[in-house]
Amino acid sequence: MQAYSQLTKKQTGILLISILVVALCGIAYELIISTVSSYLLGNSVYQFSLTIGFFMFAMGVGSYLSKLLGDNLVQNFITVEIVISLVGGICSLLLLIVFPQARVLYEATMYSLILIIGALVGMEIPILTGILSAKQSTRDSIANVMSLDYIGALIGSVAFPLFLLPQLGLIRSSFAIGLINILTALTNIYFFKEHLRTPRRLSLISLAILFTLLGFMIYGTELTRFAEKHLYFDQIIYQKQTPYQKIVVTKSATLNEHRLYIDGHIQFSSRDEYRYHESLVHPLLSIPGQRSRVLVLGGGDGLAVREILKYNDVKEIHLVDIDPEMTAISKRLPMLASLNEHSLENPKVSVFNQDAFSFINQKGILYDRVIIDMPDPHNEAINKLYSREFYTMIRKRMTADGILVTQSASPYFTRKTFWSIQQTLAEVFDDTLSYHITIPSFGVWGFNLAANNRKLPKDYQFSIKTRYLDEKIMKAAQIFGKDTQKVDVPVNSMMEPKLYQLYLDDLKI
Repeated sequence: MQAYSQLTKKQTGILLISILVVALCGIAYELIISTVSSYLLGNSVYQFSLTIGFFMFAMGVGSYLSKLLGDNLVQNFITVEIVISLVGGICSLLLLIVFPQARVLYEATMYSLILIIGALVGMEIPILTGILSAKQSTRDSIANVMSLDYIGALIGSVAFPLFLLPQLGLIRSSFAIGLINILTALTNIYFFKEHLRTPRRLSLISLAILFTLLGFMIYGTELTRFAEKHLYFDQIIYQKQTPYQKIVVTKSATLNEHRLYIDGHIQFSSRDEYRYHESLVHPLLSIPGQRSRVLVLGGGDGLAVREILKYNDVKEIHLVDIDPEMTAISKRLPMLASLNEHSLENPKVSVFNQDAFSFINQKGILYDRVIIDMPDPHNEAINKLYSREFYTMIRKRMTADGILVTQSASPYFTRKTFWSIQQTLAEVFDDTLSYHITIPSFGVWGFNLAANNRKLPKDYQFSIKTRYLDEKIMKAAQIFGKDTQKVDVPVNSMMEPKLYQLYLDDLKI
């Protein structure tokens, strides 16, 4: 410790900067692992909570274990930086490769990574505090270390969603953070070489990891494709991580089929999407009454809009999708533009890249018909879009005799979820009607209509040309078998978010 009392101002400054970097990288690894697990396993609150909890626990263990290391604190710090740069740098790639094998193996790998990285991060702070304590008072060193640690955590937590994830994606983000760790190690080797027992060996190991991670960064796109090909059966023809979601479009090598995935969840197959979109749109629009203004919440692929445009008396269509990239590729990606028949370029259509909840919760025009084409409530953020509060806000933006339809997941596979959506709608609207169809890519799928100041019809007549839906199918769609009939379920609200837990319970059955 006596040797560290002679540290120069430059060396002290390097250590202080290292503290900030340590915190930045630690929080970034935590966010990367949480995000990967949320994408692959769902339940984002659960994944983030467990990751944070185990990570903090591991940091505590690492802090304790730092006492057992040798007295050469600088060498210990650099060694820890080297190890964490390698383990943290490859964490997202490793998780994506392991996931298709077995969930048990994935979870074992995930928790191992959290514990290892957390323990290593936990070792770093006591080591750096010990070095600085030889130069300044313990009180000052702790104050400096903790303040820079919190600042670094802030920078990392802000940089991840605003820069790392949208610009680099999950895999390259972990490579980039690993590079920051290894560059920190090399910097400390250079400035503290007189304090190290084996500076040459540490330098060679660090340079080897540096060039490995640089290679991974350069070939990050290929590595991402390698990892993701295990997640999808077909060839990936488009993929992009946006600030909101991961969009992937695939093409079958054997069938004339394209599929759209968002955050790993299939949204449609080009072979049978018409069944879904006809059933979503045409029962709603076939009901007599005013239908000149139609609002679509979600549906950034333009396929629901394609069906709406078959009605000449629809004068105005507002489509609200939070992700500008989704609506952009629906125009420019040839496969999507052809499938939606260039619907988003129609002059009747106005696209609003806003959060649906925020869009609805403001003054504006009233709509005759509203179509909710949102993903299933597989995370807490989407849960609010199936809540009593959301439906109440929508009702205020509808005309007096307005009608709404929402996709409602599967009454077979997610029975409680489906009927909770219906029950929540019934709390807000005067009348509801439930129906379901079969879609080969999804199985049994359900929808719910809801209306103000009117009774919904039981019989439907369709004046436009369809590929699947007709009067008989719609009549049969309202009949639920014993294993899909209504069950006693709670209303979903933002204050008591029951739906997401019901969704998880349904998937466990």
